[in-house]
Formats: sequence, structure tokens, C-alpha cells
Amino acid sequence: MKRRSFVKRSSLGALGAMATMSIPSLNALSFAKNDQINIGVIGTGNRGTGLIPVIDEIPNLNLIACCDILPFRLEKGISRASGTIKGYSDYRKMLDNKDIDAVLVATPFSTHSAIEIDALDAGKHIYGEKTTAKGYQGIKKLNQKKKESTQIFQTGHQYHSSRLYTHVVDLIKKGKVGNITAFECQWNRHGNWRRQVPDPDLERLINWRMYREYSGGLVAELCSHQIDFVNWVLEAVPEQVMGVGGIDYWKDGRETYDNIHLIYSYPNGVKAKFTCLTSNALDDYQIKVLGDKGTIILDYENAWFYPEGDFDDRKLGDVDGVSGATMQWVKGKGIPIQIGHTHSSKQALMDFSESVLNNTQPKSDFVTGAKAAVAVQMGLDAMYNNEIVTWREDFKDLYS
Repeated sequence: MKRRSFVKRSSLGALGAMATMSIPSLNALSFAKNDQINIGVIGTGNRGTGLIPVIDEIPNLNLIACCDILPFRLEKGISRASGTIKGYSDYRKMLDNKDIDAVLVATPFSTHSAIEIDALDAGKHIYGEKTTAKGYQGIKKLNQKKKESTQIFQTGHQYHSSRLYTHVVDLIKKGKVGNITAFECQWNRHGNWRRQVPDPDLERLINWRMYREYSGGLVAELCSHQIDFVNWVLEAVPEQVMGVGGIDYWKDGRETYDNIHLIYSYPNGVKAKFTCLTSNALDDYQIKVLGDKGTIILDYENAWFYPEGDFDDRKLGDVDGVSGATMQWVKGKGIPIQIGHTHSSKQALMDFSESVLNNTQPKSDFVTGAKAAVAVQMGLDAMYNNEIVTWREDFKDLYS
């Protein structure tokens, strides 16, 4: 692979800078004859590189290009692919490639809006990793561009594609937990999130999650999945949010908080609590949906129903329509909700390929992603400014 020389002091701004270009839209059905979607990955850090072998497992997706401004990351991404891959150091050059039908954007949070606006201008379908866009202006600009485009845009909140999660949401909407009164969500880890830096000049490029200019910290990188889930279940957006956080454990020069605690208020009095710690990993990732008939508990790939009532009544369940069947009782969690499903990230990419080929709306589309992004910014404002933040009326067009 031949690459352009790398400028040592490249900044994140170089990756996210908007290009002024005029590229004719591709025919959305140009690849329909052989059901093959040529895709490129923009951003070959841990997430982008990690998805490359997954892309290779999906018959309709054909990876032909990768892009990153850091040569060693670009090389790593290309090395994970099974076929011949063209490498780019400038995503705009990659978008010029008319053989590419779609792009997966897995770059730092602050660059999403500009890159995806350029990708839509170039006629590319987009799988955009969460969180959709940083800041209210970034969300607005991308929202306006998406309204002008007919391209498929899927947001990487992959649990919309999980057959387990979709089944659980269906159970909840059919009244399994009764009237929802609260959500309790956590994503606890014990680690400082810091990556090794081969050169001090690359600190902000590699450890971008530590700096507010580029990152939404724990809220954008972790909580956004669970915020999106609450929006999905309630079919609503938060009315207001309050919260606190701090840099209380990792004293290493970071600007984003190492612990966050948020309470979002939804219509009908439903409250949703979100906690992320980096100093204690007890129970890791968990969502609890609490209602007056019971609770559903979710982790990454499993779910349980914990009914209200006496313990003896909980030994027999009516889960998934199996009336009177004896269910295994998991102490502290309840009756397992058992349904076959593929890993959510793979299923999300499978669903993306189907949406592109059939020109259908993704389950996790731009609008659901943008709503979660607005809620993320609300949470950040609440913590950083020590105030109660309400939903902005200038985002009411996200309902349409």
C-alpha cells in the first residue's frame, strides 16, 4: 500500500474539517444487480478495526477501503481485512471513490457531523457510530443535510437490531412490567480509559476521549446507548435532566469526568437514572425497567423478568407466552427471557445491508440517533453548568 506522507502534528480538526466539493449522487440501486455493497471504514481505531472482521462475515458487504490519519492505525485496520483494501489518509479522497457505496464512520465524536455531511454530499449511505453528533449545532447541521438526502443513514445504537432487545421492548409495550415508573441504568468499569501514546504530540489524537473539545466523555461513549433505549421504550424524549459528575479518581490531566450521575425526567413522571463509574466495575452494564407488575433486567446479551408478588409466585412464569412452564429462577434477577439472537453489532450491520439493498428505513435511524445526541448534550450541560436543562424547542423537527 502506498500512502501520502503523514504530517506528525496533524490534529483532529484535520480529520473533521469540512471539504467544499461537488460530487454527484450515486444511484442507490447501482449495486442491486449483484446484491453487493462496497463499503469503506473511516476511522480504524479500536471500534472501526474491531468491526472489520464482522463486515467480512456479512455476504452483502464488501470492504474495499479504510481511512485513518494515523498510519499505524490504518495499517492495523487493513491487516484485519480479508481482501485487498485501499488505504487513505484523507477521508475526502476516499469519498471521491465512486466505487464506494457506503461508509462506516468510527472516528472521534467531534468529527462525526462534518464527515457525515460530506459523505451525504458524496452520495454515500452511512453507518454512523454513536453518538450521532457533538453539540447542538453539529446535530442541527447534520439533521438539515439528512433531510436533503435520500441516502440510508443508520446510527450505531446496535441494540435496536438485537433480537433480544427488540423482543424485550415488545414485551414491555404489551404490559409485561405494567406501568413503567422508573429506569435504573449503569455502565461501571474499573479502568482509566487512557491509551498509550508513542509520541507526546499525538496525545490528543489518541486520548481524545479525555478532552471536552473532542469528547462527550462517559455520557456520549457509554450512557448514550442506554439513553437511546429509554427513548425507544417510552417513545419519548426527556423533558429535563439534572446531574453531577467529577474528576475524582483519575488525576491525570483529563477534562472529561471519571464518574457521572444523571437523572432524566420523561413524560408521565417516569424518571431514568444513569450512572457510570471508572473506579468500580460491580455489575458492569445493566438496565432495569421497573413497573408496577415487575422488573426487566438487561445486560449486554441476556435478560430476566422479576415479577412483583410473593416468592412462590415467581417460580412459575408466563414469559414469552409459555403459560405455566417451570422457569429457571436466577437469584437476584428472576426468570430468564430466552430468545435466540446474534451479537448485536453483527446484527446491526446485517440490518444496515438489508436497509441499503431494499431502500428501507433502519431500525436505528438518523432521527433516533439525533434524539439521543440531544439528550447527551443536555446531560453534559447539566453537569458542567450545574443546572437543570430542559429539552430545546428548536429540535421539535426531529419528531417529523
